[in-house]
Amino acid sequence: MHTLAQLAEILRTHTTKITHQKVVTGFDGFVDEMIQAVHQRKNLQQFQRVETIDQFGDLIKAAAGHSSLREIVVTQTDPGGCAINMGDGLATLGVQVDTFATVGEPVHAAFKEYADKAKLHSWGREPGRTLAFEFQDGKLMFSSVSPLAEFTPTDIAQRTTDGHFLATCNAASLIAITDWTLFPHMTACWQALQDTVFSKLHQRPKFFFDLVDPASRSPEDITAMLKMLANFCHCGHVTLGLNQNEANLLSQATGGHALARPEIQGAQAQAQALLKALGLDEIVIHAVDYAVSASAQESACTKGPYCSKPVKLTGAGDRFNAGYALGLILNLNAEQKLQLAVATSGIYVRQGKSATLPQLIDFLGSWSKEAI
Repeated sequence: MHTLAQLAEILRTHTTKITHQKVVTGFDGFVDEMIQAVHQRKNLQQFQRVETIDQFGDLIKAAAGHSSLREIVVTQTDPGGCAINMGDGLATLGVQVDTFATVGEPVHAAFKEYADKAKLHSWGREPGRTLAFEFQDGKLMFSSVSPLAEFTPTDIAQRTTDGHFLATCNAASLIAITDWTLFPHMTACWQALQDTVFSKLHQRPKFFFDLVDPASRSPEDITAMLKMLANFCHCGHVTLGLNQNEANLLSQATGGHALARPEIQGAQAQAQALLKALGLDEIVIHAVDYAVSASAQESACTKGPYCSKPVKLTGAGDRFNAGYALGLILNLNAEQKLQLAVATSGIYVRQGKSATLPQLIDFLGSWSKEAI
């Protein structure tokens, strides 16, 4: 049987098990506005958008030394943040999700639909805000993150005093911690959580981390973060998920080299080098058309189900992480985890929303027949 068809059958036979799994995600909640830049408007209903980031860059450069106005169209307003998006991916697949995030007090209306899928706990007075400019070849995200500075060890101590977060984590198969970069005190918060919560767990859960492009942080901050990240291995099995740009940055930060161009063989070697340098249990790297992973037991790589005209890109990496996390929960092998991740992301970019489990099973079947 084709490996993708085998994976579909595994999901089909484990449907009940999946619905009994519990996951915790935290801690970033954002209100995301999806935006298209207008190149030329035809009439009140129709316009030609700026198609590529390169074209958008030319328009910006042409405005240097002058004033410029460019119309934008906000196509939709979504609940955002990696903790929310990854949680949405898992909850839509049927996993029981508890999300502790900066979603506002009271919870911002943008998160109402998500709160119907998962148990949502507000850990922030105000959510962040992201303006996501979407193009055919990628996205540019501009985030307002000042409210995230209120996320401190003191704040965490107050929010965990009642023991609810500890009890929820004790019941979880996997704990996903996302968006270190945009929280200025997150390294200290990790230390506080290790000391007061994660070191007291009755079991060793799987941890999944998504840093979110740390290019804006200082080398000293990144070094301190990586040391604290390795300490989570005392609490459970630690997987670090990276996109190719993030993998290049961490490779350089740990004395290695960035890939001159994205390619699967180089990324595979890069994942193995990062695994050794960081002292974690598992590294996974994903790019537009491939994904690779490395652990002490096995390594794998896969090509993704590439989509030339995606419906939506913002949040695709978080759905990749959701698929990979499900693979971790089900104890799949390295290749199966990657295939599950790229399929989950592949459905998302094609339909603009998270995949259900039946949709994922069907997609894997179609992909095995090269019918997508």
